[in-house]
Amino acid sequence: MVLNSLDKMVQLQKNTANIRNICVLAHVDHGKTTLADCLISSNGIISSRLAGKLRYMDSREDEQVRGITMKSSAISLHYAEGNEEYLINLIDSPGHVDFSSEVSTAVRICDGCIIVVDAVEGVCPQTQAVLRQAWLENIRPVLVINKIDRLIAELKFTPQEAYSHLKNILEQVNALTGTLFTSKVLEERAERGGERQGSPRADAAELVYDWSAGLEHTDDSHLYFAPEQGNVVFASAIDGWGFGIEHFANIYSQKIGIKKEVLLKTLWGDYYINMKAKKIMKGDQAKGKKPLFVQLILENIWSLYDAVLKRDKEKIDKIVTSLGLKIGAREARHADPKVQISAICSQWLPVSRAVLAMVCRKLPSPLDMAPERVEKLMCAGSQTFESLPPETQALKAAFMRCGSEDTAPVIVFISKMFAVDAKALPQNRPRPLTHEEIAERRERARQRHAERLAAAAQGQAPVGSPPDGSAPDGSPEGEEPKGEEQQQAESVTPDPGPQDESGQETFVAFARVFSGVARRGQSIFVLGPKYSPAEFLQRVPRGFSAPPDDLPPVPHMARCTLEHLYLLMGRELQDLEEVPPGNVLGIGGLQDVVLKSATLCSSPACPPFVPLTFEATPIVRVAVEPKHPSEMPQLVRGMKLLNQADPCVQVLIQETGEHVLVTAGEVHLQRCLDDLTERFAKIQISVSEPIIPFRETITKPPKVDMVNEEIGRQQKVAVIHQTKEDQSKIPEGIQVDSDGLITMTTPNKLATLSVRALPLPEEVTRVLEENSDLIRSMEQLASSSNEGESAQVMHQKTREKIGEFKGKLEQHLTGRKWRNTVDQIWSFGPRKCGPNILVNRSEDFQSSVWTGPAGKAAGEASRYRDVANSIVSGFQLATLSGPMCEEPLMGVCFILEKWDLSKLEEQGASDKQGQGLEEEGQEEGAARSGGEESLALRDGPSGPGEKRTPQKAESSLPDCYGPLSGQLIATMKEACRYALQVKPQRLVAAMYTCDIMATSDVLGRVYAVLSKREGRVLQEEMKEGTDMFIIKAVLPVAESFGFADEIRKRTSGLASPQLVFSHWEVIPSDPFWVPTTEEEYLHFGEKADSENQARKYMNAVRKRKGLCVEEKIVEHAEKQRTLSKNK
Repeated sequence: MVLNSLDKMVQLQKNTANIRNICVLAHVDHGKTTLADCLISSNGIISSRLAGKLRYMDSREDEQVRGITMKSSAISLHYAEGNEEYLINLIDSPGHVDFSSEVSTAVRICDGCIIVVDAVEGVCPQTQAVLRQAWLENIRPVLVINKIDRLIAELKFTPQEAYSHLKNILEQVNALTGTLFTSKVLEERAERGGERQGSPRADAAELVYDWSAGLEHTDDSHLYFAPEQGNVVFASAIDGWGFGIEHFANIYSQKIGIKKEVLLKTLWGDYYINMKAKKIMKGDQAKGKKPLFVQLILENIWSLYDAVLKRDKEKIDKIVTSLGLKIGAREARHADPKVQISAICSQWLPVSRAVLAMVCRKLPSPLDMAPERVEKLMCAGSQTFESLPPETQALKAAFMRCGSEDTAPVIVFISKMFAVDAKALPQNRPRPLTHEEIAERRERARQRHAERLAAAAQGQAPVGSPPDGSAPDGSPEGEEPKGEEQQQAESVTPDPGPQDESGQETFVAFARVFSGVARRGQSIFVLGPKYSPAEFLQRVPRGFSAPPDDLPPVPHMARCTLEHLYLLMGRELQDLEEVPPGNVLGIGGLQDVVLKSATLCSSPACPPFVPLTFEATPIVRVAVEPKHPSEMPQLVRGMKLLNQADPCVQVLIQETGEHVLVTAGEVHLQRCLDDLTERFAKIQISVSEPIIPFRETITKPPKVDMVNEEIGRQQKVAVIHQTKEDQSKIPEGIQVDSDGLITMTTPNKLATLSVRALPLPEEVTRVLEENSDLIRSMEQLASSSNEGESAQVMHQKTREKIGEFKGKLEQHLTGRKWRNTVDQIWSFGPRKCGPNILVNRSEDFQSSVWTGPAGKAAGEASRYRDVANSIVSGFQLATLSGPMCEEPLMGVCFILEKWDLSKLEEQGASDKQGQGLEEEGQEEGAARSGGEESLALRDGPSGPGEKRTPQKAESSLPDCYGPLSGQLIATMKEACRYALQVKPQRLVAAMYTCDIMATSDVLGRVYAVLSKREGRVLQEEMKEGTDMFIIKAVLPVAESFGFADEIRKRTSGLASPQLVFSHWEVIPSDPFWVPTTEEEYLHFGEKADSENQARKYMNAVRKRKGLCVEEKIVEHAEKQRTLSKNK
């Protein structure tokens, strides 16, 4: 097929029904980019000989070097079938787990996807992840089973073995789809059940017994992959061939004389052909017959490979002539048999035709978007579609219709911003000169040459003349390219000067038009993720007709102009004037208004789309600084650009002033650092060791000691001795009860707090982590009502979610010690939404996150509010940095047993009397205590004494401690820390799940590397039909750096791991443990020389943060060398 012109593409964009937006998804190295190459070569963009070798969509240098895709990139292809012409917007996506955020950006703007599975490796972890992402975004998948040539050449399977292996892979993929489908149906059923519980109890029996009705009555036949449905293609992209069974059904219906419809149903499955009766019979295996798929399809392909690999020239010629193909002399004589196979198969069964035909027939156009998908995109957070304003709900019809008329609202979603070299933009690209311009330039050069010759003949100095002669000529010449809008060949050379200062990188938005026509120069609203159309409609009267510029300012909404629209063609961009609905496009000039993703709309009633969901969590942190401190501004600017260019990376400035990059894994980190040094900052940078996140927690006291002996009477002496030592660390004036209750008084001795720390059950910690967004929204509602703002209306769905969350906590917090705890939860921490809780059990003032303050009277609540806020702030600070190594806490419950403010109130009462006397005229420099200030705060702005207090020169002793609120914060923080220290403390490490595929030969080496790095193997299973093992393990993030490289080196590249952040896990060893009993001394030695993993991690973090570390410079000196010895 010939290369299509831009005009042809523009014309195809207008027919929305024939547009297909698709992405290619797969595990790493399953052949996505090779398949994309084959599809691109069908359009003549690259040579078919180079397909699979060029990897056209991998435009970055590091992608070509590593051989993996690192970003999603789009290209538009033309495909004609019969009289119909289709425009296929193909997006190639990465398969490496570190770049799974790029998959999310691609999936959002597509309607369908091609799932590619390696015929040898089968379903891998990332195949499951991408299938789940496609399912969550509600896009339809089709399947390509790739690398079938490996079954022939590498595994040496017979056609029968290959058939059963392919059948097995198909079953695995369908089992995955079935799991996703079942979970969805059961969720919907649970929701309906929840709604029905509000009705009378008459149908209780039905609720109990009718548990499977949802699955029985739901049709799921269209979801599964089946060759007879036409949604499976068998291919070998590297050899350029692929087929669906429809192709062979057409051929054999003419040869054998059996109807095509019958062949379509029987070519895949347990059917065989009876040649005598010319009938297709069922039950091939029972009768020892070959299935049709083997007999009619696979055996032909196997015999072709066999002939070429054995160089059987006669057989090859016979096959070529029988298929009616023409093979060039170069391919026929080539020494590499792969070239011959590729030349024959790409003509006989071109993979591009099979895949593109399947895409056009089976995947939906933008017009066929499912209503559920539209509702899902429009409902962010806990909103339901019904709760949106009516104007917003009306936009659903525009989505479904994909209207291109002028009245249709323009809705565009930007899924990511990607950086492009300014020289690559179409407006900056040099264009060929016309004949007139060439003639004009030639004439001007001739004149200049003549002037120089004349000047030389007159004997003038050659240095002096040219400025006089050529200055007038030189200036118009310098201006002329700019006047021609930087489009001439020479126009590129003056440009880099100013652009070097701005970094020479420009950003293009990767977007899709969902409704209306996006036109160049059009003015449009940019909606941030927190924008609320309901808030806008409240501010603006109904039926407003004011011009957009006169609208009142609304938070999270900006205006911008679509400066440039581009057609994305892989490595190139083409200028467009307008883009009809349903198309993928690039938009230039939005870098100042869009950070990573955004929704653009011509109607302010449109809600922002649901944020993208990322499979990988950014966990690997490094601190970055420039080699030369003077280059700090370039680094800051470079990091801002990097943050915009990568959907997953996070850029932070820590409290210490360090600039920190947070990335998804080692490969992702390396790519970000390369981009920073070579593209965005263009300076040399130094990178710290990875900053590993830990958490701190407490556990129940252990029942056995380190040598697994029950802690009994023999050890009591040692334990008591140890606890006495521990208590001596706690300063005087702090009371510690035997059960760990800490009682502390503020420095001015006016308020006393009693705090106890308890470990939370694991399930509760998990529930708190999962519902952090819900806790955050509860906190926002509470703070807005406290500040006296108009109470925000809580959606019914949110209320239900909060009730469900509270129910889960009550379900897990059972037993005597947790009685009524859930109702007494005062705050969550750190940052008011973390996995720790503060419980208020004091009788004076009760406050709960569920109901707000509930004191003896409303006046009392306002009196205590400042004190209460100080105590909560102290708790937040304590949970943000624990006592072991200043890391956040996790899974800890702090119980405030009592707080005594009686002295404070007495002090306040006496101060009030003193204040009254002073106002009558007794001005005797009566000193005010810190308590008076707090009283003034609590009683509101009542007396002028509040303002005068700080100005008194002679202050009494308590005033030197500062305001009471600060003292309470510090006291609460210290009390929480001491309450932690009297309990057994533990570190919590971040853990990766590690999936490794390895052959049986290298299994031992894989286990050696895992055990060396504190890994723990969970599961090991053999892949059916291969000698590959799949190992599932968990590995601490702290031990993961260099893990992939080490495994590759040790196994000679035969095993490669996939690391994904999974969970937090308590390290069982005590970082402060020392041997106390006789058995422990015997087992571990006096110095406990065996390495303590938790202490190692704790000391590493303390060193990095500049905290005190207890370690000896010389650990075990054997002998001392004296000076006399050295004489």
